[in-house]
Amino acid sequence: MPDTSSPILPPQPRAYPRVNWAGLSTLYQREVRRFLKVGMQTLAAPVVTALLYMLVFVVAVGGVKEVHGVAYGTFVAPGLIMMQILGNAFANSSSSLLQSKFNGLMGDFLTPPLTPAEHVAGFGAGAATRGILVGVVSLAAILPFASLPIAQPWAILYFGIGAALIMAFLGIMAGLWSEKFDHMAAVTNFVIMPMTFLSGTFYLVERLPEPFQTLSHYNPFFYLIDGFRYGFLGQAESNLAIGAAMTAVLVLGLGWVCLRMFDVGYKIKS
Repeated sequence: MPDTSSPILPPQPRAYPRVNWAGLSTLYQREVRRFLKVGMQTLAAPVVTALLYMLVFVVAVGGVKEVHGVAYGTFVAPGLIMMQILGNAFANSSSSLLQSKFNGLMGDFLTPPLTPAEHVAGFGAGAATRGILVGVVSLAAILPFASLPIAQPWAILYFGIGAALIMAFLGIMAGLWSEKFDHMAAVTNFVIMPMTFLSGTFYLVERLPEPFQTLSHYNPFFYLIDGFRYGFLGQAESNLAIGAAMTAVLVLGLGWVCLRMFDVGYKIKS
């Protein structure tokens, strides 16, 4: 017979004095495996899109042989890679949160002992991983069609990772704010896409007439794409110091906003 003289106590809760590394790692792996399971949609499709853009724009402006002393295809390629980083990082975190809200799975994220900071880090890192991975695959696919030198590796890494984090945090904000897929489509179609296409991806901003040239310098995507292109070509239209500072400010600022949204349970807690 079991000894019943001593009371049976419930197991003590697991203590996480600083960071719940197990929970954070699980959330990150969940986000990464989520897009890897549908690799044809999340990795292959963006590469095909980038190659189609490359084909269409290079053929359409066949009369433009060089831009700032480099072939037009070489000029366009970094912008196309950055477009894929921006779009896919945003899509990963925004769709993950919105689908979880629709499927009633937000409790799976809120119940575990994860702090708001760990939620932001897990969702943000997972989305940034998808953006960077798609960018690397797009680069490999574009290289046979455009000779891309590497002039400043630090700029490629800094602006590439910075852009992925910025869009990952914007995706978190959009996913928490959206109540239906129409809201998400509105953000994508009326904010993300216009800012991406009007950022100097396919042209030099300095050739735009006023006031569009001045307005382009208030578009943060312009600095991200220009800094990323500088890493390959060694040429920039903008002030790199301003672009680097703006990238750091946006990463920290948007990360703080996401932290506050999780902290107060914005549209995820009653």
